Amino acid sequence: MYPVLAFGIGTWEIVLIIIVIFLVFGATKLPQLGSAIGQGIRNYKRGMREVKAEEEEAQRIENQKESLKSAEDSDASNQTKA
Repeated sequence: MYPVLAFGIGTWEIVLIIIVIFLVFGATKLPQLGSAIGQGIRNYKRGMREVKAEEEEAQRIENQKESLKSAEDSDASNQTKA
């Protein structure tokens, strides 16, 4: 038996896929293909970091608005009591 990797694909299936990719793209195109895939992954990660930063900034602003509103409400209630 050989080990089963992700998605039920075993070692020999991975080897076969690599051979087919090598035959389709050839030795000269593989470095370019790898570089393009790497750039795509980097761009995806960068985009995800930017989205996360924007969400955190929006949450921070929302928290500031809520704290200002609660401070204004407490000031207003203190002024009515006096």
